[in-house]
Amino acid sequence: MTMTPPTTTAVTPLRPSAHFTSHTSWLNDPNGLVYHQGVYHLFFQTNPFGSTWGNISWGHATSTDLVSWTEQTVAIPATDEEMAFSGSAVVDTRNTAGFANDGETALVAIYTSARPPVGEKPGLQAQSLAFSTDDGATWTRYAGNPVLDIGSSEFRDPKVFWHGGDDGNWVMVVVDAVARKVLFYTSNNLIDWTFASDFGPAHATSGVWECPDLFPLRVEETGETRWVLIVSMNPGARAGGSGTQYFVGDFDGTTFVAERLTASDDLEEYDWLDHGRDYYAAVSFDNAPDNRRLMIGWASNWDYANETPTSPWRSAMSLVREMRLVRCADGRHRLGQVPVIGEGHAGMTISEHTIAVEPGSRSTIVLDSDGATDEQVLVHFDRDAHSASLTLERGSSGIVDFHPRFAAPNRVPIGAHIASPIDVRIVVDATVIEIFLADGTQTVTEQIFPSVPLSRARTQQ
Repeated sequence: MTMTPPTTTAVTPLRPSAHFTSHTSWLNDPNGLVYHQGVYHLFFQTNPFGSTWGNISWGHATSTDLVSWTEQTVAIPATDEEMAFSGSAVVDTRNTAGFANDGETALVAIYTSARPPVGEKPGLQAQSLAFSTDDGATWTRYAGNPVLDIGSSEFRDPKVFWHGGDDGNWVMVVVDAVARKVLFYTSNNLIDWTFASDFGPAHATSGVWECPDLFPLRVEETGETRWVLIVSMNPGARAGGSGTQYFVGDFDGTTFVAERLTASDDLEEYDWLDHGRDYYAAVSFDNAPDNRRLMIGWASNWDYANETPTSPWRSAMSLVREMRLVRCADGRHRLGQVPVIGEGHAGMTISEHTIAVEPGSRSTIVLDSDGATDEQVLVHFDRDAHSASLTLERGSSGIVDFHPRFAAPNRVPIGAHIASPIDVRIVVDATVIEIFLADGTQTVTEQIFPSVPLSRARTQQ
């Protein structure tokens, strides 16, 4: 195992209250989001022995309200033979894999077995199973692992869901990371998999593709159903480092076809799940009650994730977001994202603003500590002759010198579908800021590391 050396630089004393953090260790991608017996399960990539990446295992947290999370024991620990990389989990209600005895229901995790390198050759990655028959309390690796191995060192992050009703089958969405492709497989039993098709490369391709997700959403204006393919990428995202794009299209059980592809190499022409620097590896619950599509992302960036000034924990999840699909005035389908906040959650500052964005003028939302310190975040809204933009400045937000690119402003073009005045909702929770424009049809997520909470939001012209 690899132990993390003690932190010797300044760290923030703050910890988010509603954005999940591991109590004493490293955290990255959310994994295995599944709902069972009234409980939401959040698994996540963790290093049980330190606050930097390594010894990657599946951590586990549970919640009944999607806001207050309780960390459980590690579900799938790393071993000498493999680390447990990202994946998903399902409730095998039909017992297709045969893991449940009479009267039991099996939860099945589908994860990537990441094997250690052999000499100078990189370790292979393959898809494996673990299962639980005690409602997720304990997990057993399947003796026949791996269940899908193509002899690749860049084959990871399976998302699995049931498609097609009683006569349907399991679908796996997984990446060939360096080829920038999403691969689709089908299975009747979670064990034997058949290749169906692939998608990509497309749009943002300068980094490796990771952490895919695929799900249907009803278009609010028309009632028709479209499918949304989520693909994370690192590096080369629009704000630098890692980020997450999406494609809207159709899926027939084997093949995904995007409804809009552009040959432009302008990153701003693509559909980004979040326009901030700190939202990655987002995946969704496939079986949430009332057919809600609920998503969580990792609120960090691979540019500096191992260096952020917190101790003994490092990195947080985003708030849970309920996903919508809307048809905008320009005819494009876009995701809308609504944060799940709950009632009166201590530690968060939630503010709502209506910002008129006029040519040649600037409006600014100031997030500060109400006079306790000089630390602040500025959110500027500008418009020139052609377009509007949001610029987030966090260079005076607290500790910023741990990485050379952290303090740089992030200028975000505001989508042409968003008209002035703009409804703006901002959530500040210790070290995480989430901004939602126009009912969440554009979002910006960023980390900060102040010495005291930025508890006040005010508007200035």
